[in-house]
Amino acid sequence: MSLSNPRARFTKRAFDLLASATGLSLVWWLILLAWIAATIDTRRNGLFTQQRIGIGGKAFTLIKIRTMRDMPDIATTVTRTDDPRITRLGQLLRKTKVDELPQLWNVLIGDMSLVGPRPDVPGFADTLEGEQRLLLLVRPGITGPATLKYRKEEDLLASQQDPIAYNHKVIWPDKVRINVAYVQRWTFRQDLKYLWLTLAG
Repeated sequence: MSLSNPRARFTKRAFDLLASATGLSLVWWLILLAWIAATIDTRRNGLFTQQRIGIGGKAFTLIKIRTMRDMPDIATTVTRTDDPRITRLGQLLRKTKVDELPQLWNVLIGDMSLVGPRPDVPGFADTLEGEQRLLLLVRPGITGPATLKYRKEEDLLASQQDPIAYNHKVIWPDKVRINVAYVQRWTFRQDLKYLWLTLAG
């Protein structure tokens, strides 16, 4: 069933509301502790916000725990495991995915879904053409098939001579292909599978 189907969208949104509300009620204390620790670690607000592109091509504010320090001489949004901006605590938060927990709020208010294409920074979504623009008809997700395939993306980029070019020419097009297939062949069972693989991973 495609996510262009109203019943599929209703089922998905209803599950997102229930799961995100439940999740926040269980892990709010962990988010609070991570925020305090990240504030001390980075000497900035431990909540990191960034403009991402969501459903309908509209920008929204994504919330994460801050894991990187500012380095004015590095401006790229592409990160590698050896990125000097990532703090030691940040590496732990990224490895355990605790830095992603505040996005449950994004899911609750309707900016995101638990499962779907990851939301990109401006400059990527506007390059989508033809059937690729199906990705703009759905809420971006915290996890999904492309996210799971590239869960070691930072390691992969660290091994490339030109990580920015590799991301643009290889990883990004492959993620688009995977995510288009996800939107076209969506099932609730598949979403549960991706969530389980994310939590178990």
